[in-house]
Amino acid sequence: MSGTVRIIGIDPGLRRTGWGVIEHAGSRLSFVACGVLLIPADVALSERLKAIHDGLRDVIVAFEPQDAAVEVTFVSINPESTLKLGQARGVALLVPALAGLQVGEYAANLVKKTVVGAGHADKAQIRRMVEILLPTAKITSADAADALAIAITHAHHRQIARLSATPARESA
Repeated sequence: MSGTVRIIGIDPGLRRTGWGVIEHAGSRLSFVACGVLLIPADVALSERLKAIHDGLRDVIVAFEPQDAAVEVTFVSINPESTLKLGQARGVALLVPALAGLQVGEYAANLVKKTVVGAGHADKAQIRRMVEILLPTAKITSADAADALAIAITHAHHRQIARLSATPARESA
């Protein structure tokens, strides 16, 4: 692969939406920025979704990624909570799509397996591996670490998809 691609990873949530931006060139990963959108819990759902939209839009404008990656919603026992989280995830998918970005979607187990090597890693293991993979990262929270892990997963799987899509060359 030639060139550098900037990727935003998004870990959607109604109270805390993590985001992380990396650059990927060949097999090299570089930290750009990360943070968390803190959403007030005492406002209407529509206001929370708007805050997620506005915050992610501002991050995308500020850091100009070319690709985006969003974690797939974990289905909990409580259907109402799952539905609300799904709405936050919908906003997290919509904002980069409106900005013209390609958006990848990754299950939490795939993110953990890609970054840590085990599909059932805990948040501390994810954060530690992200710090190893991105040694200049200034990670402020588990949500930001998760978002960076999502971006790293996209970088890895994006490269695999491109390599497998390249037709094999015949020997002459």
